[in-house]
Amino acid sequence: MTNIESWTGERLETFVYNENTNEHLHRYALAMQLVRGKRVLDIACGEGYGSALMAGIAASVTGVDIDAATIARAKEKYTGNSITFLTGSVDAIPCADASIDVIISFETIEHHNRHKEMMQEIKRVLAPGGILLISSPDKLNYSEKPGFTNPFHVKELYRAEFETLINTYFTHTLFMGQRSFYGSMIAPITSNQPAAALSVYKGSYEAVSRLEMEPVYIIGLASDDTLPEFNASVLDGAEVLKMQYEAFRIEVTKDAVAVITKEIRSSLSFRLGYFILSPLRLIKHLLHG
Repeated sequence: MTNIESWTGERLETFVYNENTNEHLHRYALAMQLVRGKRVLDIACGEGYGSALMAGIAASVTGVDIDAATIARAKEKYTGNSITFLTGSVDAIPCADASIDVIISFETIEHHNRHKEMMQEIKRVLAPGGILLISSPDKLNYSEKPGFTNPFHVKELYRAEFETLINTYFTHTLFMGQRSFYGSMIAPITSNQPAAALSVYKGSYEAVSRLEMEPVYIIGLASDDTLPEFNASVLDGAEVLKMQYEAFRIEVTKDAVAVITKEIRSSLSFRLGYFILSPLRLIKHLLHG
């Protein structure tokens, strides 16, 4: 059951459709490549949609969150033999030693300052050869450059700090960057490779899947000489989206003002005031000829 009234704007809920939605769904799309047939822990699972997505292919999924009310709603909303929801914290995970094959922790670490304790707990519950998939905002690009302060974040890490933390506890690591955008993608295609050499995903709160690139437009490049190579590329459409929003906002404002003006002019109080002030308008007209 959705609890819109108590929503703070920080936790992603399934009634929310925005940039944050795409970011989280994309992360869970990556997670789905790791969890098939595995014992999975979704630490700081929130309302549980990600845990439910993974439970469709995992051997088992345990969703853990520190907020008891959120866990209670998750238990009501998502049921099944392969999914369990528990109340717990990142520095006291309610799972047995070496009982988890894959740990998912998205946008968790910045909400507390017990990072060492969190990593120790992750290592404790992770089985030998297990995998951690974890995300964190980069303090430089998330907060400092845009001049943004998230009141729900306790301790954000710079990229180097985050990488150092993970490298301290794991022998092999791989780091990826993520940036949300609304824009255009252009990728090379050939007759024997209709899909781009670039992973693209689509999804909703009910399902996420890989999307084969089906180009709406074909761009040709031709010459009798050697052609340059082109890599897959994207155009970040954030600026266009902002302009679109601004234009929409202006039009909506104009429409709203027009409606309000019409309603005011048709009201009894306006017509009465207009009648009372008629002599003053006549005098003004005569004085200014």
